[in-house]
Parts: sequence; C-alpha cells; structure tokens
Amino acid sequence: MVLECERPASVAGEMRWTVNDQDPTLNPVKYVISDDRSTLTVNNVNERDKEFTCKDGTLGDGKEGYTLTGPCEKSKEGTINYRCRSGEWEPEESNCVLQVIKDLEKKVQDIPVFVANLSTATEKNDEEIVQSPVTVQTIVGILVKVADVSQNIIINQPVMENFLKTVDILISTSAIDTWENLNNDNRTDNTSTVLLSAIENMSIRLTNSDFRIIETSIELNRFITTSSSYSAISSLSNSTTEIQIPEIPVSTPITIIVFTTLDSILPTRDTSNNGRSNVHINGDVVVVKVDNKTINNISFAFDITNQSLGNPQCVFWNFNLDTWDSTGCEVKPYISKGNETSKITCECNHTHSFSILMSPFSIDHIALAYITYTGLAISMASLILCLIIEIIVWKSMTRNDTSYMRHVSIVNIAVSLLIANICFIIGAAIADSEQPTSVDRCSPAVFFMHFFYLALFFWMLLSALLLFYRTVMVFSQMSRAKMMAIAFIVSYGAPLLIVVITVASTAGPQNYISKRNACWLNWDESKALLAFVIPVLTILAINLVVLIVVLYKMLRRGVGSAIQPDEKHTLVVIARCAVILAPIFCLTWGFGIGTMVSQDLGIHVVFALLNSLQGFFILVFGTLLDSKIREALAGRLSLRNLTSSNRTRSTNAPST
Repeated sequence: MVLECERPASVAGEMRWTVNDQDPTLNPVKYVISDDRSTLTVNNVNERDKEFTCKDGTLGDGKEGYTLTGPCEKSKEGTINYRCRSGEWEPEESNCVLQVIKDLEKKVQDIPVFVANLSTATEKNDEEIVQSPVTVQTIVGILVKVADVSQNIIINQPVMENFLKTVDILISTSAIDTWENLNNDNRTDNTSTVLLSAIENMSIRLTNSDFRIIETSIELNRFITTSSSYSAISSLSNSTTEIQIPEIPVSTPITIIVFTTLDSILPTRDTSNNGRSNVHINGDVVVVKVDNKTINNISFAFDITNQSLGNPQCVFWNFNLDTWDSTGCEVKPYISKGNETSKITCECNHTHSFSILMSPFSIDHIALAYITYTGLAISMASLILCLIIEIIVWKSMTRNDTSYMRHVSIVNIAVSLLIANICFIIGAAIADSEQPTSVDRCSPAVFFMHFFYLALFFWMLLSALLLFYRTVMVFSQMSRAKMMAIAFIVSYGAPLLIVVITVASTAGPQNYISKRNACWLNWDESKALLAFVIPVLTILAINLVVLIVVLYKMLRRGVGSAIQPDEKHTLVVIARCAVILAPIFCLTWGFGIGTMVSQDLGIHVVFALLNSLQGFFILVFGTLLDSKIREALAGRLSLRNLTSSNRTRSTNAPST
C-alpha cells in the first residue's frame, strides 16, 4: 500500500496527503514539502504506527526495511528507490538520467546537428555518464534511433566522428563496471549487442570517400580499394591487430572498425551453454563491412589480451542467434614477422564483427596436467632408485675404465634429469600461482631447467662417443683422469655456455622467458627455445650416426678380440641403451616440437607421457636390464642377508 500526492511544482509549504486505498481505518497523514518536487511516493504509513525508525522532512517516515520511491535531484529525470536502514533512508536503485540527455532523446530529427549535440553533451558529462547504467542504456537507445533514421541518408565523416566519440565514452575502461551490471541484468535486449548492431548499421551508410577516425579505443577506416588486395595493422596505441583481405575487387567500398575495449563489454554466452559460458573474449573486436560485394577470405591476426587463456576459437557475433558463432572461421598458425607479441590468426569467409574466444582451463589441460605430474612422480622415484642401485654396486661395476665411464655417465644423467624435474615442478607452481606468470620468479627455474636438460643430453653424447672410442679406436688408450676431465668439461661446460649466450642474446628475462602461462623458454618473441631444440636434435643425430657405425663394427667378424670380456659386456650394454633410449628421446622431443605448432590433443598427450617418463626409461634400460648390475645387486643383498643372519646367530649363541 502506498501514499501519493501530486501538486503543481510551483506550490510549496504544507500539503495534506490522501491515502490511495479504500481502507477506512487509515487516517490521512500530513507532510511538509519545502522544495520544488511535484511527486512523492512512500510506503504505507499509518498514524496508528507510533514507532518510526527513519525520519526525514522530505522523504517522510518509515520503519526499518521499508522502501519508497522519490524523485531525482535537479537537472535529472527519473526516480530513486530508497530503503530504510539503521534509521536512515539510503538510495537503493537510481533510475535518474541527465535532463539534457532526456531532452535530446525527444529530438532525433536533424541527424548532423543532433549527433553533434549528443557528442558534446556526452563529453561534458562523461564521468557521470559512465557511472550510471540507466544513462548508458538511454544513450545506447538514442544511438539506435540515430542508426535507424540514418538508413535513409548518407553518413559523412563529421557525423560518424561525433557518433563514435559518443560510443568511445560509453565503452571506455572507466565504464566497464557499469557494463558488467547491464550484462548481468538478464535482459533479452542486451544493451552491448544492441550498441554493436547500431554501429554496424551506421557503417553501411558511409559516404564513398576515404577517411580515418581514431578515438581512444576505436579506429575506423573507410576506403575505396585501389588494388586487388588489402593489408593493414591497427594504429591504436594498445593494439597491433592485423587485417588482410587477399582477394578483393578494385573500387570496392570497405569499412573496418577496430575496438580495443569491447572484449570487456560484449557478452560471452554461447549456444552450447544456453547462457554465459566460461570463455572470454581475448582480443580486439573487428567489424568489417563491404558495400554490395562478397568477400570469401579475410585474415585477422589478433593480439592475445590475457596470455593465461587457451583453446582459441575464431568467432563472429551472430545477431540471428544472439551469440558468438564460429561458422566459416578457423584458427590458423600465426607466422611471426619480427618481435610481435603473441598472436592468433583467424581466417573467415564472410564479413561480420569478429574476435577470439579463449577459456581459462579445459578438460584437455586437466588431463595433460594429471599425465605430466603422475609421470614426473614415477620418473623421479625411478631416478632415485637408479642412484641407490648405482651406490650399492659401484665398487663391483667400475673395475675397468670403460665400465667406470659408463656408470659415471648414468649417474650424471640421472642427477641432471632429477634436478631438471624438480625445477620443472617449481616453475609449474609459480606459473599456477600467478596470472600472468612472473618473469622474475620464473627466470631461475627456467635457467636451471635449460642447463640440466642440456647436460642430460650432453652426457648421452659422451656415452655414445665413449662407445665409438672403445669400439673403433681399440688400440688407443686414454687415462681415466683425462676421460673424466673431458667428460665433465663437455657435459657441463657446453650447456652452461649455451645457456649464458642465450640469456645474453635475448636481452634479459623479458625475452628469455615465455610470456605464456608457463615457466619455459620463450618462442614467440625471441625464439630462445631454439637454444634447447637445436643442441638436442644435433646430439640425437650424432648419436644415431655413432650407433650405426658402432653396430657395423661390432657385427664384423673378429671385432672385440682385443677387448676384455667385462669391457665388451659394458660396450654391449651401452650400445643397447643407445639403440633403445636414443629413438625414445628423439621421438619425445620430436613430439615436443609438434606441440609448438599444433593444438592437437593427441600430440600433447604423447609428448607428456614420453617426456615425464624419461627417468623410468633410464632406470629400466640403463640399469635394470644390465645382467651384471643385477648379479652385483643380488650378491650384495645376499651378502648383507648372510651377514645379518650370522650376527643374529652369534647374538643368540649360549655363553660358556
């Protein structure tokens, strides 16, 4: 039940209110009006209610929790809803719109003059406008009316400039919270998409002349083509979006508009979820309009706004479905032309309002994470077990120089991979805890991962060279100390040199570290990842050549006659490891290169499996399949059991 009173605005002083109800038990209530308000609506207040918690000479009295509707302040039109809280009338919802905007809304006649006045009024009151959802919604409604009226005229540059100046204020970064409120209002006539539609409608009525309009977050290019192709990069300060049209008829009028803030304003609902989805618009929004022509191929290279997102989708806003639609668009690999930031290329066969959608996580990523961390746990446990076994059998397995160097290599391979895996886990924890990934905190982890992964492969190279040396150069002798010196200098010195040169050549951590959501070497900007890929592939190629030569020599009749049986066994073990491990490592990093150029889940899963289980492969093929190690291990364990049994018997024997 409400009480209402209306009177001319010029009347002031006491006014007797009447009850808008037929209940005879309610008595009229007297209020005092001391300003120029002409309408006031309050909740039901009866003289029988003696206790009031909110008292106001203008708004009236009310109990805790009561609501009332009052007029807006001067220079605004509309109403404000108040609620009684803790003895005060607090504004709960404002539906006030600037009077100058409401007046303009009623005068959409002369488009050039009207749009100029609207732009001026919006610029003068920009701070207040962007904080009011109702005002933003009202101005969008005005722009829609302007676009509708403009369908019967030709729009020139000054009119479009004033139109976009108004839009630029509405979609500025300071209005993002206001748009969030509007988009969360569960309205069927979404204000942001209505605005986008109005902009598109205006763009198809532009005059056939070349001009450019640049605002803070909007760039419009209107031109008549003079060649059979078009290519351009956005001129906005915070955008390098590229647009390419490879085939286009000459003398075709085209309008291209780039928006840098619509990603925070347009909704991200999709048809699969029947509402708002977990994807995000992760780049600029580009409107392409072609007058009376059909274009079958348009290419966009979008800047990635948030590097932590993945699973890109090239989409356009489908006004018929009221959702983002990927029909006719597909993701393509981006071909870098220099030091550009990370981008995604989209190719589409039609003209609309385009952008990219990306998601913060996916089932695919979760599955890969489980595979990787499970594999790493197995790998690290295998490496620790490998080192324990080497400690147990060390003395019995290092009696000749060849066997000694072979076991030194295995130990260093295991240690290098174990430390690299620990660094990987640390880097993954840093990447998961910070969005975007902290470059400063990632740098040490990536430095040591880079170093120890390279050391792992250089020790594999030393094993292959040892095999080549002892098989091909049978009669040549090198002291153990000299072999050890060469091995450590090459296996740790070369990786250190490569890592240091890479850090220096990429001019600091900004280009050494990936800017994506991972602690690893940079690829998009500096190609620092090549400092790992090239040495690894080179070593694997050398190992393959050495393996072929050694197998040829070992299969020849009479080979090994000058080699002791134990040493020959060691060479066979090294060769067997090379035959098995080299292809596995080669295959692993072959799939690793594939993950850089492909989004196929299968490639990523295979790489995750092979890469995370390298420690397990080293344990099996480098240690457990060696019969001499198994015999030595069994002998040591039997000896310990025998010693323990003898001690037990000695302890339990009766004293005499």
